Amino acid sequence: MATVSCRTLEPGILEVRMNRPDRLNALNPTLIGDLIDVFRQLQLDREARVAIITGEGKGFCAGADLRDYAAPGAIPGTDGMSHLGFVYKYQEYLTQLMLAIHECDKPVIAAINGAAVGGGFAIALASDVRIASTAARFGAVFIKTGLSACDVGTSYFLPRLVGAGVAAELMLTGRIFKADEAREIRLVTRVVEPEALEGAALETARAIAENSEYGVWMTKKGLWSNVDAPSLRHAMELENRTQVLGNFTGCMEEAMAAFGTGRKPSWKKL
Repeated sequence: MATVSCRTLEPGILEVRMNRPDRLNALNPTLIGDLIDVFRQLQLDREARVAIITGEGKGFCAGADLRDYAAPGAIPGTDGMSHLGFVYKYQEYLTQLMLAIHECDKPVIAAINGAAVGGGFAIALASDVRIASTAARFGAVFIKTGLSACDVGTSYFLPRLVGAGVAAELMLTGRIFKADEAREIRLVTRVVEPEALEGAALETARAIAENSEYGVWMTKKGLWSNVDAPSLRHAMELENRTQVLGNFTGCMEEAMAAFGTGRKPSWKKL
């Protein structure tokens, strides 16, 4: 059985569904590799505009599959490696997944339908937008294994999303928290009933896809680049160049023409 299933929900909107429901979509080498491949290919897909990542069954992603222990050879380039070398390579393999999601040119919406803990929590954090069902549960539970809670991007994303103080409490305790608290700390933008989750994610995806390809692409790039901008001036310099380049796409002229006639813009592809 394929560990990931993809389907086009509407033109330009791709659903990426983790498909290990019997393990609450826990991460094993195959699932990690398949997700990396999907998001790298998404970079090259000219038709897809937005991706929605979710989980099959009751879980979003329950983190690492502790019952499916990986050994040297389980991931590319690790045949015959020592335990130390393999563990390091496996850690890097996991980070490749978070980078593939976060650095994808297309916005990624996490539709969190159940447990999102450990590596599953990191997948949600690496996404651009998070929408949760009332059944969702979250936790930076790495610390519960005796290791650090700073893992696969969590120590980077979580403080930027909820603030350092809140992140510290969540990471140092490793406690599980519910969707309503996730909304309260602004980790997720919406909380809906389970049956409404797909529709809510699709509604947000449509609102993004209605905008120009250039505008969405450069907004994602600019936003995340400027989270790390060393100063306001640096951020505005990037913004200036993006806006000037945008003037050569024809999008502004189309927006003005559409506004003048009371219709929606018809954007040209890049």
